[in-house]
Amino acid sequence: MTVSQAVMAFAGFMVLLSLVLTYFVHPAFVWLTVFVGANLFQSAFTGLCPAAAIFRKLGFKLEGTGKGCA
Repeated sequence: MTVSQAVMAFAGFMVLLSLVLTYFVHPAFVWLTVFVGANLFQSAFTGLCPAAAIFRKLGFKLEGTGKGCA
């Protein structure tokens, strides 16, 4: 699995998890969805993606330029 695939899988999981938590636990968990979306949005413009950096350190393979989330 590449860094890009790991970031997309992680972001998708976090969005689904936050929706389940929002429905079953507390409505404030919707802010987790907002945080994930905002992080993906800013990484498209800045190339800064904390999740990608973590996955690189965990040993996931790079593809392309290795910058940002993709």
